[in-house]
Amino acid sequence: MKPKFKLSSLINYLVFLGIGIGLVWWQLGRMTPEEKAQFYASLQNARYIYVIPIVIIGLFSHLFRALRWKLLIHPIGKVSAENSFYAVMTGYLGNTFIPRFGEILRCSMLSKYEKVPFSKLVGTVITERLFDLVCFILFLLLTALLQLSIVGGFLDEKLSLISEQNSKSSSWIKLLFIAGVIFLIVMIARFLMKKYSTSKPVIKIRGILTGLREGVSTISKLKERKLFLFYTVLIWVMYLSQIYIGFKALDVTEHLGIGAAMSVLALATVAMIVAPGGLGAFPIAVQQVLLIYHVNNISFGWLVWGVNTAMIIVAGIICLLLMIYRNMGGKNSADAGTKEA
Repeated sequence: MKPKFKLSSLINYLVFLGIGIGLVWWQLGRMTPEEKAQFYASLQNARYIYVIPIVIIGLFSHLFRALRWKLLIHPIGKVSAENSFYAVMTGYLGNTFIPRFGEILRCSMLSKYEKVPFSKLVGTVITERLFDLVCFILFLLLTALLQLSIVGGFLDEKLSLISEQNSKSSSWIKLLFIAGVIFLIVMIARFLMKKYSTSKPVIKIRGILTGLREGVSTISKLKERKLFLFYTVLIWVMYLSQIYIGFKALDVTEHLGIGAAMSVLALATVAMIVAPGGLGAFPIAVQQVLLIYHVNNISFGWLVWGVNTAMIIVAGIICLLLMIYRNMGGKNSADAGTKEA
């Protein structure tokens, strides 16, 4: 099974790329001379020594993802940890330029050198992504609960939704307000899905929900599910550590704690979907989150995005070349693995 070119995929890519470039142009164009001076001064005075641990932690997060993927592949074929890591990094390299292309690329590369059916590898990636979505939702809820007072204060200040006369009671009011909104959204969604059960959007949403259940079910049946969950926790810890350590690189963010890092990670994860590699969207998302903590500076978002993007491009190219070199002549450690019929 080989991936086929689709005109719709090219159009989607051009749209997302256009959004990313547009966001960069809009963001830089709307900056005042004072903000531009602040932006350049922040980057010039940054403590770039912190870039080293950010890069190391980032590479470890990708290594843990590769090891976790290896566990998913194990029931259908044996693959080496080296090739799994090289394939994951190559996939990230592809995703930097073309959204979702990296998933096809890493499956194609691993299938070529490890002799595991491409179609089955795609199935493991889908399962992995569905599980990641569940983890992200849980992380988002945890972040909202832990940062309830701060986010609530921001809403009070900007939207004047809740009175600040009684801080103790207002926390409960905020919690009940959020719970009520979530309940209302769920009830409206259930009503619309029942009323328009035959429409394409509803069918697609139900398919996603079914996929989520199947993905969690697949992982619950893994023999090494505890190790799988352990790798998952390590991945999120690495992501969070990157943000937290990155705060120390700039004077304006060095006072921020782990709670702020969780908030930044939550919204930045969404921003990575908006444009290829988070181009333009990532710095804007980070800036909006930092406003909650009274930090009005866009430099941090650009710094973290630039370091991670450069790391993925450099490491991705190196891993691609290493994977080709290591498996030159068709020799690899998994020749005895499962072959596609």
